[in-house]
Amino acid sequence: MDVEYVILVNNNDMPLGTMEKMEAHEKGVLHRAFSVFIFNTEGKLMLQQRAHSKYHSPGLWTNTVCSHPRVGEDVLQAAHRRMEEEMGFDCELKELFSFVYKSDVGQGLREHEFDHVLMGVTDNQPVLNPDEAADWKYVDFDWVLKDVGINPENYTVWFKIALAEMKKHRSELPL
Repeated sequence: MDVEYVILVNNNDMPLGTMEKMEAHEKGVLHRAFSVFIFNTEGKLMLQQRAHSKYHSPGLWTNTVCSHPRVGEDVLQAAHRRMEEEMGFDCELKELFSFVYKSDVGQGLREHEFDHVLMGVTDNQPVLNPDEAADWKYVDFDWVLKDVGINPENYTVWFKIALAEMKKHRSELPL
């Protein structure tokens, strides 16, 4: 397996260099990431269950796609690439907002990310990459807001933060 690198950034998303991905997660160094939220034309949100073999947050439900841009790749290019790699489809995307968070994700790893949140609408059906995703489902936006409050242990930390922020952008969502 090739060594993956993340782009280190400051709190304004200005690049500061690169670091091997696992080292960045061990040290909790701020790096660039993205989270994609896909809705269908009925306004349902596509969730992904992370593969049980993932190095952190295995088996948890999260947004449709999440990852890190590669060196020389912008966030939008990376999001399209990872949609194909993880879910087997692609669609038009637009960026809604970004946020910074830091959280312990277990196994001695910490996420510290400048997370760009993108949204798209499609009725394409996923073809899961089993190394990335164990399952998927469409859910009602209000249902998942409620379920995250009742069962937070079932969801990734970044999804819970991004979902709460998505409520503020409700008028831009295809609900």
